[in-house]
Amino acid sequence: MVKGLFTSWTGMVNEQKRLDVITNNLANASTVGYKKDGVTNQSFKNLLTYKIKDVSENYSNKKVGSMSLGVRIGEVYTDYNQGSLRSTGNTYDFAIQGSGFFNVTTTDSAGNQTVKYTRDGSFTVNQDGKLMDANGNALMGEGGEITIPSEAAEVRADESGNIYADGVFIDKIKLTDFTDYNYLKKQGDSFYLALDGATQLDSTATIQQGYTEQSNVNVVREMTNMIAITRAYEANQKVIQTIDGSLEQAVSSVGKV
Repeated sequence: MVKGLFTSWTGMVNEQKRLDVITNNLANASTVGYKKDGVTNQSFKNLLTYKIKDVSENYSNKKVGSMSLGVRIGEVYTDYNQGSLRSTGNTYDFAIQGSGFFNVTTTDSAGNQTVKYTRDGSFTVNQDGKLMDANGNALMGEGGEITIPSEAAEVRADESGNIYADGVFIDKIKLTDFTDYNYLKKQGDSFYLALDGATQLDSTATIQQGYTEQSNVNVVREMTNMIAITRAYEANQKVIQTIDGSLEQAVSSVGKV
């Protein structure tokens, strides 16, 4: 019985983690460039049980069988599948069609700069003419930070990421891809940091100006999964309540003897 309490508890903890992940996905369903997370489950290793000092077996230890100790979280992973493109008409909105990431430079409180990667292509021009995201991080080109001349009347980007101001070439948007996305660590909702061992590739993706890539979260599917998780959580809860009632009854009966 007590083992049943533990097994049901592990099930509840597992479902709670899955619910947390789905809730975060739903909260970012409208976040530009967001890639949804998922969770895998795995069982605890089975234990081999024995009969110990059983008079019916002449006090010999006999193998009874294996028992499972419940379930646990396997890993939380990110789904990098392409999101849909939405037309914005904004000059400095760019969407990546294919595999790859924008490069942006972030600066911490100590002034240290770090290159991070994102699929969020919503940019604006600051007072210095630099292309920046909503957090003030500079978009990187092949030649460094991209600066748009203040006198430019028309800014155009082709599918290769080449940026032209009034027909004059300015820079090319730098896109980076990786051989293995397992070496990327998600930071926040749409940023990724390359870990040690990450191998970069030149991206073959194309750029769509005036578009943004939307989240790849399927709201209907996530809501359906949430209902299934809630029911599984309640089932484990009922098992605990049933075992607790049985233990209470057993203690009361023993106390009367």
